[in-house]
Amino acid sequence: MGSVNPQNVAAAINNIARLAQVALVGGAAVWGASNSLFTVEGGHRAVVFNRLTGIKETVYEEGMHFMMPWFERPIIYDVRAKPVNIQSVSGSKDLQTVNIGIRVLTKPNAYKLAEIYRTLGTDYAERVLPSIIQETLKSVVAQYNASQLLTMREVVSRDIRRILTERARFFNIVLDDVSITHLTFSKQYEAAVEAKQVAQQEAERAKFIVDKALQEKEGAIVRAQGEAQSAKLIGEAVQQNPSFITLRKIEAAREIAHTVSQSGNKIYLPADSLLLNLHELEVNIPKK
Repeated sequence: MGSVNPQNVAAAINNIARLAQVALVGGAAVWGASNSLFTVEGGHRAVVFNRLTGIKETVYEEGMHFMMPWFERPIIYDVRAKPVNIQSVSGSKDLQTVNIGIRVLTKPNAYKLAEIYRTLGTDYAERVLPSIIQETLKSVVAQYNASQLLTMREVVSRDIRRILTERARFFNIVLDDVSITHLTFSKQYEAAVEAKQVAQQEAERAKFIVDKALQEKEGAIVRAQGEAQSAKLIGEAVQQNPSFITLRKIEAAREIAHTVSQSGNKIYLPADSLLLNLHELEVNIPKK
């Protein structure tokens, strides 16, 4: 066997050391490059936590940003409005049980993300919204009677939104919209309301019947007065001129003759029964 050249061994060791150094430096460079960039997607904002100085006040908007590897890490917040549905059982001013549900659109104040992270963390909505919404619903509902909650629903919604907006602003949360999704009462109250509505409808119907009877009575009185006046006028006309009755007979005979002439059926009846015996009528001409 040939002897190993010490110089060749030393050269090989040096080459391996150089390769390891290059690989280490290259790996560190790749790791540093991959961990020194972070991306903020659309509809999001970010703050950066530094291991030495803590959370930074700078809010990073959409796009790619630099950070110090290992020393810093980004905290991403979704600043788009999200719906939150809350159900609550409250008591009205007249001690009725009210089941109310609201839908709230909320988002964090993008300029206060550093403070939100310090005080509430990333799950700020779960920490804050259920408690302040429940408290607000109970306080607002207690100011109205059950009937007012139905008839003044828009006013109640505005009160809830005003109070919730003020409460949420304290926690750097923005409310875009507040709406009442449903409003129900106990079965006993709903039955009482239904019975009241039925009673009101019956009362309105009875009132209509009474008004109709009064109108019919007044109409009958007017018709009777008109007929009496008509009879009085006819009597006076007959007294002044006996031929008035003869004139009426002639008019009646003319109408009957017109009706019979327009009929397709041929019927033979005596002229006196149809008031057509005009030649027998006596006409009295008053003397001047």
